[in-house]
Amino acid sequence: MKKCVLAATASVAVLCGVPAWADDNLVKFEGAVGVHPVANTGVVNTVRGVPPGGRPWGIQKLKVTVKTDGRISATGEGLVLGGTDAAGTRGGVLQVAATLFCGTNDGFTSPAADISLGGDFDIRGTLTGADGATPPNPCNAPTLLIRNATGGVLGNWFAVGTFAD
Repeated sequence: MKKCVLAATASVAVLCGVPAWADDNLVKFEGAVGVHPVANTGVVNTVRGVPPGGRPWGIQKLKVTVKTDGRISATGEGLVLGGTDAAGTRGGVLQVAATLFCGTNDGFTSPAADISLGGDFDIRGTLTGADGATPPNPCNAPTLLIRNATGGVLGNWFAVGTFAD
């Protein structure tokens, strides 16, 4: 009898997929938009208190998953300058980090990750705030920025994630 119940439970799990209560995703982003700083107009594309990169940036792909315990998995492709003589490359940027905001300007930032000359990067680790805390659950009004982290200093943003429903 126990084998029959176990088999029936396994069949329901296979047919119905993973139940909602087993999902430990806090937030997901699928895609991104590069920054287009606006100069000489009095308008600056500051997001959540973070200033933009000084030149136009583009990004081809971004896929980010943040778990409820703050773990982040972020893969980006083609994060490159859209202007200057270094257009089509990462310019002088050697590392990037992800910062998640949950409805306020208090961000939770990932460890830095190397970025290839062509703008590819892979961020892994845990998001933490200034006080060492992880993002709240739920994360209201999520905003995700990909930022310069070269030299261990968190800087301007280059791309903003597109929220995945």
